[in-house]
Amino acid sequence: MNLELDATVIRGNFSLHAQARLGSPACGVFGPSGAGKSTLLGLIAGLVRPTRGRVVLDGEVLDDVAAGIHVPAHRRRLGVVFQHGHLLPHLSVTGNLRYGERLLPATARKVDFTEVVRLLDLGDLLERQPRTLSGGQRQRVALGRALLCSPRLLLLDEPLAALDGGLKRQILPYLRRARDAFALPILHVSHDLPELLHVCEDLLLVAGGRIAAHGSLSAIAGDPGLLPLLHAAGMVNVLRGTVAGRLADEALNRIALDGGAELLCPIGETGPGRRVELLLRPDDVVLATAEVTGVSLQNRLRGTITAITVASDRVLVSVDIGQPVLVEVTARTVHQLGLVVGAPTWLLFKATALIVRS
Repeated sequence: MNLELDATVIRGNFSLHAQARLGSPACGVFGPSGAGKSTLLGLIAGLVRPTRGRVVLDGEVLDDVAAGIHVPAHRRRLGVVFQHGHLLPHLSVTGNLRYGERLLPATARKVDFTEVVRLLDLGDLLERQPRTLSGGQRQRVALGRALLCSPRLLLLDEPLAALDGGLKRQILPYLRRARDAFALPILHVSHDLPELLHVCEDLLLVAGGRIAAHGSLSAIAGDPGLLPLLHAAGMVNVLRGTVAGRLADEALNRIALDGGAELLCPIGETGPGRRVELLLRPDDVVLATAEVTGVSLQNRLRGTITAITVASDRVLVSVDIGQPVLVEVTARTVHQLGLVVGAPTWLLFKATALIVRS
């Protein structure tokens, strides 16, 4: 994906100025309610026309107000999944899925119907009517319909916002499967940062009607002015590694993290070699300036402080353990421990503080 944005949308008293270049396979868009996230997605989809400026996708000009260019939504070849799915009530699940296929000629179809049904576990639902489906099932069908449009970009507009926590955890692995299986670029809008980090590594923060930041979580967290927004969105660390073994007597798995560190995590019975991603909240980590023994915390990892970001009511310490980890502490802690950039430190946290990402 190569998406270039330099456009302004004015609607009554609200205005959105979007200026960015996006090139990552999956980008998560987050920010407070009313910031302009859905307007941004509508602009890219062609559902919202810019007041001025340009939108260019993979070299094709989709909007250029000065030149009088506006490619309508149905000609942009984009797949869109909304918060409530918007399935066609008079069609079965098969009919809804095939509707996505019918939007383009057979010769232009790059996504196979059978593969989508298998990937999203829709086989038992094909003859059902939308009214008989659960919320999670409807969203899986909506995702399948969007994939079967063989889009060049998949736009997800708060697709899990109407689901409870349990259903969210069920659907998120399907989004990851779709991303990996079809190599489709994704732009995923949500107010929930942990949800986005299940699918995306690149982030776009929208605040006050503008794009306030773009980059990785650790890069965005380096701006003190953005810490309250990150905190409100539910900031988490994503740790990546491989299962190295199991402590059978303690029901804990040894995880060899990318970069060399090792930790313990209760992820159930699984063989060595499985790749895992673990979520860890910054405020679940304790810092120490020397190695600590005689405590119940199972994980004690050595690292180096790479940044200290101070906001009015919180401090975020970035620690390199072979991959970056953000730790939230108080200004008093920084002063008492004498924390400085470049100093060694130890991260302490419970094994149960880690959440396994499927």
